[in-house]
Amino acid sequence: MDTRKALVVYSVNMEKKENAAAHHTLDFQTTKLVLRRGQLFNMKVILNRPLHPQDELKLTFFGSKESSLVELNPMTSFRSKGWQVKIAKQSGEEVKLTVISAADAMVGRYKLRVNDYKVGEFFLLFNPWCADDNVYMPSEEDRAEYVLNDSGYIYMGFAKQIKEKPWTFGQFEKHVLSCCFSLLEQLEHVDMQSPVNVSRNICTMMCAANNGVLVGNWSGDYSNGTAPYVWASSVPILQQHYFTKLPVCFGQCWVFSGILTTALRAVGIPARSVTNFESAHDTEKNLTVDIYLDESGKTIAHLTKDSVWNFHVWTDAWMKRRDLPQGNDGWQVLDATPQEISEGSFRTGPSPLSAIRQGAVQTQYDTKFVFTEVNGDKFIWLVKQNKGKVLLAVETASIGKHISTKMVGENRREDVTLQYKFPEGSPEERKAMDRASGKRPDENKPTLPHNSFLQIHVRQNSVELGYPITLTLVLKRKTHTPQNVSISCSLDLQTYTGNKKTNLGVIQKSVQIQGQESEVALSMDANSYIYKLGMVDDEVVIKGFIIAEITETGDKAATDTTLCFLYPAFSVEMPSTGKINMPLSFNCSFKNTLPIPLTNIRFSVESLALSKMQSWKQGTLSPGMSLNFQMKFTPVRTGAKKFIVKFTSREVKEVDAEKIILIT
Repeated sequence: MDTRKALVVYSVNMEKKENAAAHHTLDFQTTKLVLRRGQLFNMKVILNRPLHPQDELKLTFFGSKESSLVELNPMTSFRSKGWQVKIAKQSGEEVKLTVISAADAMVGRYKLRVNDYKVGEFFLLFNPWCADDNVYMPSEEDRAEYVLNDSGYIYMGFAKQIKEKPWTFGQFEKHVLSCCFSLLEQLEHVDMQSPVNVSRNICTMMCAANNGVLVGNWSGDYSNGTAPYVWASSVPILQQHYFTKLPVCFGQCWVFSGILTTALRAVGIPARSVTNFESAHDTEKNLTVDIYLDESGKTIAHLTKDSVWNFHVWTDAWMKRRDLPQGNDGWQVLDATPQEISEGSFRTGPSPLSAIRQGAVQTQYDTKFVFTEVNGDKFIWLVKQNKGKVLLAVETASIGKHISTKMVGENRREDVTLQYKFPEGSPEERKAMDRASGKRPDENKPTLPHNSFLQIHVRQNSVELGYPITLTLVLKRKTHTPQNVSISCSLDLQTYTGNKKTNLGVIQKSVQIQGQESEVALSMDANSYIYKLGMVDDEVVIKGFIIAEITETGDKAATDTTLCFLYPAFSVEMPSTGKINMPLSFNCSFKNTLPIPLTNIRFSVESLALSKMQSWKQGTLSPGMSLNFQMKFTPVRTGAKKFIVKFTSREVKEVDAEKIILIT
């Protein structure tokens, strides 16, 4: 007769600190253990008596839907569904177990029971350190940047004047991981195994139009929410959504990219925010952008349906594409900005960079849409009052320029254009265009009349706020004969998406030019734009369309140009060190050099050392007046932390300063 006591599990220690360190998850601000799949972890089990060979020690792993996913027993079958368990050490009532999860296990929340003992919840993430995981990334430097780095830059502005916007991704902050997995609760367990499905669904859920996180708004009116340019971090957006389960107001493309990059890094998929300058939005999907001008150079709104955004930001995620033929692994474009419906929801991707580069536009998902954003030819047409339309210019190299992301391990911009397309004008690039359009080379393409004796370029790309707009045009001809040229330049105030807010006026000038190359200066008074700066609560640029005609021959040429405003900087004094739970103070000063008052002034400070963003409203600042004040706040976390100070007003946006401060 067997007199031994029944086996009882007294306690299970999941060795959180040691396991988290080994799994690169120590930074997550959560009480739960966070593990990566395909990698060994240890646990210590305390029993009521030593283990005997005939005992059962059963580990049951449950998924988020309370169903048992895996059962392991080190005494009998130590493998199941790619998972393994073994007894590493046994002394008396203490048993040390090592478990390895499957490299393709479902990611998400798990519950563990050992026999009848409920151990509690842990998270399992994708694992870029594991060679068998579909998100495996071989380089340690790349993993440090694309998985572990919690701050960086998003690039904005336009091709000739690229600006960096400091951004806090904050994927390890409180509730961010819980928010990401709660957005995926409707997925089946099998869908939670593949980075393709998980990334596509996270992308979908970033957008409030799909019952997700963020409301897109390009109207210029953000009175019942936060203006998109005010955000400098993904953290408050994801935390707010997690607590309220309501859509957060408002975002534009860089905010959608910021939160998507955060969510992907949080769940373990390597990700980077990427900016495409001169990004085409081709409504007819014919790989061309058509712009129609009247004779003064003003765009004709009802004809010009396509638009070119000064910049557009999306996210690249790194993964193997087991669902596609070979050659499609690596970076994939995902875009959460609500532009296109894909299989019933607003989302784009994942679309492989290799397919975009080759013009393989049928490749899943949404590759044709991304291809047209980075390629495509720009046609400028003149619509005459009586004689129909004339093609003035074809620009084959103006769409998809300086595609940019933050460099690995450095606070500098990296140009990744050649990862998306072959060099402009190369045979491979034209071949990709023909493949994408399904045409034989040079079929159905309108071409310019060959007598284009006149070429036109614009030198300027910025306007100092409060100063006149000045443009230097360079006119090139094939002849030295003096000729008369009449020039018409129409200037608009626009948002970055090419949305025209108002026409500032038309500059007309007739000059006699000599020699093969000559310069013509155009200018417009600052009063033309200064009083219109607060028309919309968005950052604005000046868009110019220029038409030149040689009077003697009737030869015409056209081009367009974008000018951004250079803002007066503010000065801020920041200390180099600070102490936790002790007040830190910054001194700020700012002078309004403009002839108009600045309204709705606000300074803010953002840092992972602070519990939340702090901001100070400063009302209105009259022309010529200065503002000096002190900001005080208390760091709650130690380490070398980046502090971002921002100045915004209705008229002047996007002025910031940053510094790393060591908090001890």
